[in-house]
Amino acid sequence: MSEPERKLTLTRRGTLIGASAALAATALSLPLRAGQQSAAPAALPPAEALDRLVKGNARYAAGEATPKNFAPEAVAAAEQRNPAAAVLACSGMPVPAERLFDQGPGELFVVGNAGNVVTPTALASLEFAVTYLGVSQLLVLGHSNCRAVGAAFQAVRERKELPGHLPELVKAVELAVITAHGKHPSDFLAVTIEENVRINKKRLTEKSQVLKEAVTAGKAAVSGAVLDLGSGKIKLI
Repeated sequence: MSEPERKLTLTRRGTLIGASAALAATALSLPLRAGQQSAAPAALPPAEALDRLVKGNARYAAGEATPKNFAPEAVAAAEQRNPAAAVLACSGMPVPAERLFDQGPGELFVVGNAGNVVTPTALASLEFAVTYLGVSQLLVLGHSNCRAVGAAFQAVRERKELPGHLPELVKAVELAVITAHGKHPSDFLAVTIEENVRINKKRLTEKSQVLKEAVTAGKAAVSGAVLDLGSGKIKLI
């Protein structure tokens, strides 16, 4: 290699090393900044946050929801907004939670999975909402004719083995099925859906010390509801 070529190679290598060092410094600084965050921002009182959801749902069900702007620029502007509440909803719910509660961009923190069940990632997400976003109201939301709960319900009753990770969903809903069975309801699935909401409400504070402490201190509250898809109305559980 000639002397000019050697110098050019060293220059390029030095540039790459410098860029890598800069990236590493930036990456290392991010956790430090995150760790230096102050306590969660001031939140709405839990009862006020729930009241906002209830009134928003009433407007939605009556066809009186106010127009919301979800254009990219509006969404970007709402990035720093503190959500009024966090909702653990079923991924199969055919209406977005923001529309159901007549809320705009950034006004809800939504966590979704099949059957609105408490999982480790759901707990972590809700702990983040309470700790870092100042969320004071946690709502476990089921819906009528839930096919996820229905599939687990059927598997439990038929003692059917499902493939993949589906047995985890069955296990999560099994207690609701058993509890509903003890009530001898005429609509077994509807009662199972309600019991599933009640059970997962309890699990939030049973399985998370962070959420339990927030609720005990009065900084947060846990509620439950079931959406009737036909009317659009929620019923608090």
